[in-house]
Amino acid sequence: MSDNIVSDVFSKYVEQLQLHPIRTKAITAAVLAGCSDAIAQKISGAKRIQLRRVLLFMLYGFAYSGPFGHFFHKLMSKLFKGKKGNETIAKKVILEQITSSPWNNLLFMLYYGLVIEGRSLSQVKNKVRQDYPSVQLTAWKFWPIVGWLNYQYMPLQFRVVFQSFVAAGWAIFLNLKARSVALKKA
Repeated sequence: MSDNIVSDVFSKYVEQLQLHPIRTKAITAAVLAGCSDAIAQKISGAKRIQLRRVLLFMLYGFAYSGPFGHFFHKLMSKLFKGKKGNETIAKKVILEQITSSPWNNLLFMLYYGLVIEGRSLSQVKNKVRQDYPSVQLTAWKFWPIVGWLNYQYMPLQFRVVFQSFVAAGWAIFLNLKARSVALKKA
């Protein structure tokens, strides 16, 4: 019985991906970003989940992550149309890591500081200057593996969804790491 429900839900989801790819990826990215932040808040010891913060994360996923991922992977598909093999996958991963990855990390840090935390532009600029290099270096240690798996095994229509799932776990990990650093300093 439950196999049929899961299968039916998955079939309907795939149908929505085919009929409304941008909307479906945007909603998926929003839901996963919101869930990720809620889980991270709870793991970090929050007594009550900050709903405004969750909604702002969801807005970022809906307005940016899902649509950007859709168009980025579509562009990659066109750039490497008909090309397969490990060399092509390596080129895709490298291209993604020198273009999309730095941009996404910078934009997220700006959004997080300005919108979610409500800091001033000068405070956010200082924070970006201070933290961006280590954030990007850390990303380059993790995301190329995700990119490789994504290009190797995921059909085009599922690449954004796969990255959104991994990003949700990555956000929880980063939150826990930040919390452990803060506890060590205290």
